[in-house]
Formats: sequence, C-alpha cells, structure tokens
Amino acid sequence: MDVILASASPRRKALLGLLWHQFSSLPADIDESVLPQELPQTYVSRVAREKARVCAERTQDHALVLAADTTISLDEHIVGKPVDYDHAKTILRSLSGREHQVLTAVSARRGELCKDILVASTVTFTTLSDDLIESYLATDEPWDKAGAYAIQGRAGSFVTRIEGSYSAVVGLPLAETRELLAFFGLAPDWALSIDD
Repeated sequence: MDVILASASPRRKALLGLLWHQFSSLPADIDESVLPQELPQTYVSRVAREKARVCAERTQDHALVLAADTTISLDEHIVGKPVDYDHAKTILRSLSGREHQVLTAVSARRGELCKDILVASTVTFTTLSDDLIESYLATDEPWDKAGAYAIQGRAGSFVTRIEGSYSAVVGLPLAETRELLAFFGLAPDWALSIDD
C-alpha cells in the first residue's frame, strides 16, 4: 500500500521514517486560519483532517494519507507560529516560567475511511531572560514553528518538564501513529515478527 505524508516538514518525515520506510511527501496547501472562538483542540484536529482530505483528493484511492498539525495551547488560547521578531519574542515571554499544552492531531485517510487522533502533552519552561530569548531568536530555530520554538533543538534547554509524548511535541506522535498505521493494516517492518 502506498503511504503519503501530507507534509513537507523534515521533522515529520524523519519521525514517520522510523515507522514506515517507503512513503512519499505531498504537502497540502490549505488555509490554516483559526475560526472565530475556535478552541485549540478543535482547531488542530480540523486542520489535520483538512490536510488529509485535500491530499487524498489529489492521489489514488488506495493510498493511505497521513496528515498532522501541531499547535500550542496557553490558557486555552492558540499560540501559533510567529509572524515576525517581536511576535516571537512576545510568544516566548508568555511561555517563560509556565507550563503549556502542545496539541498534535494526526488524521489518516484511505478513500472514504478516516481515523483521527489527538495527543496532548504538557511542557514546562524555565524562566527565560530577555537576553536568552534574544539569543535564541538570533538562530534559525523559532521560525515557522508553533510557539516559536523547536524542542528537539536549542529550546530543549528551556524545558524543565514534559508530560506526554516527546515525539508529538516535535510534530508526530510515534506510538499513536504506529497504532493508526496498524488500524489500516500496516506494521513497521521491524515489528512484523513481534506481531506474528
């Protein structure tokens, strides 16, 4: 069965590659605007489903499409990707010394069959000085990332605690994605002997 990842994210590609070696990447260009009064959980699930739907419409029916989206929730408000330097600085100041939720939704679709998951992880940041924030913003890491940080990079040094799935915070929850693949009859080749 063909597997298509509806993403150009190198992080998601690397994570999916741990579960399934042969897949293609087909980014789904959709409007990711937040709807009025949309809750973070609703938003991230809707965007993942829409990515999967759009990608599936452009491919053959027998292919399995996997799409994911990640957002940050702080006090039930969506913290998106920074639009500029000042916005990124404001985001990181708001996360400093606090915990926030990282929500990653994954939608799997083959033909009309669709199955979704939502993984919530709680991340706690140490207190970040302005100097530290400015030093981090001088790197290329914060841009095009929800919450203006990449936990797998330098910002990992900001994290004092994580409850939940580390891989979900990076962008694709491995345990839950493996279960989604299994739902569609796919198992990682290194796990075939275990499941027999």
